[in-house]
Amino acid sequence: MNKKLISFGSELVPEDERQSRVNEVFDSVAGKYDVMNDLMSLGTHRIWKRMVAAETGLKANESALDVAGGTADIAMLMAGRVGAGGNVVVYDINGEMLKTGRTKCVDRGFLKNVSFVQGNAEDIAFDDNTFHTATVGFGIRNVTHLDKAFAEMRRVVKPGGKVICLEFSKPQSAILASLYDIYSFSVIPRVGEMITGNRAAYVYLPESIRNFPPQDALKKIMEDAGLFRVRYRNLFNGIVAMHVGYKV
Repeated sequence: MNKKLISFGSELVPEDERQSRVNEVFDSVAGKYDVMNDLMSLGTHRIWKRMVAAETGLKANESALDVAGGTADIAMLMAGRVGAGGNVVVYDINGEMLKTGRTKCVDRGFLKNVSFVQGNAEDIAFDDNTFHTATVGFGIRNVTHLDKAFAEMRRVVKPGGKVICLEFSKPQSAILASLYDIYSFSVIPRVGEMITGNRAAYVYLPESIRNFPPQDALKKIMEDAGLFRVRYRNLFNGIVAMHVGYKV
């Protein structure tokens, strides 16, 4: 019986092998992940992440889950909102990314209300209705089954809570899209090789962006996962989009 094939960048790989291939990518770049994010986005990813934290509307003593939260940028922003009485969980399948995030939180004094759990976004290890919000920033495209991940995020959020997804998307301008392709497929792999020594990882990452569902398609995936009043906001002409859905 032939195995189902699924995209891994520009390749088609057996579905049950994709996650291990993604893990290899992030094992190799975890230590330089933040540096590369700053270089690739010229620091603008930090602005986008602050927008996600603001969108959560979190208050003191509330709780949040940051899925595929790796190096904890969004988690620390949310931790500042919920305060010492609140709780933010960084949930990521990759142990090396979690180590990097934990070290950053130790250095910045955030371990009092930020914890780290290793696990699969498609099978989140928390009870129903646990968190006030769930976020995923630049990680959902590395999940094999988007529908399962969004259904799980919806499940663990309390009624009335939000699920927020920040991800690279499709530029609305054809000219910008063309320039973005040149930057993504010519510049980023070279910079990635210089900084991390792993060109292949930074070939895969732009390819994964190209293959990711556009804004309206992602909106429908979230709706089909049981989220309501799903909306999105294009950032930087749609190079990035922030989708927000609610649990009723």
